[in-house]
Amino acid sequence: MLIVSAMPFSELRGGIPLAIYLGLPPTEAFLLAILGNLLPIPFLLMFLEKIDRIVIRWEPLARIYLKVVERIERKKIIVERYGYLGLLMFVAIPLPMTGAWSGSLLAFLLRLNKTKSLIFITIGVLIAGILVLSASLGVVSIF
Repeated sequence: MLIVSAMPFSELRGGIPLAIYLGLPPTEAFLLAILGNLLPIPFLLMFLEKIDRIVIRWEPLARIYLKVVERIERKKIIVERYGYLGLLMFVAIPLPMTGAWSGSLLAFLLRLNKTKSLIFITIGVLIAGILVLSASLGVVSIF
């Protein structure tokens, strides 16, 4: 669950339901998914500039990376309009191409303060975790 939640495309949306399916108690599933989702974020915020330069040099990775950047840039209006609260909202909505990884990339692209970005991404991950957990338990329907 920790590893699934730390991966860029599955994040919490994959980690929490998988943990519950495998029989973990909801609280444990939530905590492991939150931890897994947040583990890579400080490193991404610190090193995305270096990663960006390296990835751009490798043609197969560059194509994939640039497509992801293009999709995320289309959604940056939320953050440009609402600032860090927009970043929180972007991360908190548990839909494809939103989440902590995309939020980190968006913060990097918009040159936002890394510490503030980490705080708002963390809050967004907690909200997304609550939504995904609630949906996984059948408490609410988010779709």
